[in-house]
Amino acid sequence: MRSRLGSRVFLALLALYFALPLVAALLYSLATKWGDTVLPSGYTLHWWVEVFSRPEVSGALGRSLLLSAVTLAIDVLLVVPAAYWSVVHNPRIGSVVQTVTVIPFAIPWVVIAAGLQLVVKDTVPQLFGTFWLLAAATAAIAFPFLYWAVENALLAADARRLSEAAATCGAHPMVTLVRVVLPAIRGGIVSGSLLVAATAMNEFALAKVLVGTRYETLPLWSARVFTSRTGNDPNALAVITIFTFGLLFALSALVVWLGRGRAAASTLALARTSSSAEKG
Repeated sequence: MRSRLGSRVFLALLALYFALPLVAALLYSLATKWGDTVLPSGYTLHWWVEVFSRPEVSGALGRSLLLSAVTLAIDVLLVVPAAYWSVVHNPRIGSVVQTVTVIPFAIPWVVIAAGLQLVVKDTVPQLFGTFWLLAAATAAIAFPFLYWAVENALLAADARRLSEAAATCGAHPMVTLVRVVLPAIRGGIVSGSLLVAATAMNEFALAKVLVGTRYETLPLWSARVFTSRTGNDPNALAVITIFTFGLLFALSALVVWLGRGRAAASTLALARTSSSAEKG
């Protein structure tokens, strides 16, 4: 009984620890004035309307969303087939791939950005300071999140057994991947994609070093406003903080919803593939 009560108290304190800064930011984004009182003296949506009516904010938001989309596309196209091949067809390279996935965390991202800048400047100067260099660099540091999620999903779904069963039924390897394996690991792909998108959306160091003001993303805009002596706008920063949190929270809820029933989907897909192969 005491252990259960202690656990509940600990969880409540932990929830309060994480929720209090968000609540404070939300109140600040809605406050007309907040000074000597515990709570704001009034509330308004003026800051929300004013912030998103600024062309610089909408532009920075659009650039961040575009960076997230391109980064995610690069990682999904490269990582999902690589993870499938590693787990199903060549498990011996798993240790090598795992070593590669640790590299982005072993080296500071600022160092990675500086190294890329030096190499690209001498070898491919056309890419120097461009969006595509930033997207490629962001994809390179974010791919471990997707790989680990997809690999765990493949192992949990026993993708090798599914592939062997589909092959026994006469299914083509590409049909097996698209109609049997992908439905089984849908939850892993979606959850890993969320982490990649969140990383790209909030990445500051790479964007600051590689493109700077030439491609001002939302984190770069926030940092500029925060450090500006003349344009410091805490209400606007609170609005952007809550907006970003709400966007990522909505994506997380979408991940949970899309992840439901993936096992049933993979079983049904395998049955359909088997039926199609027998008819063929």
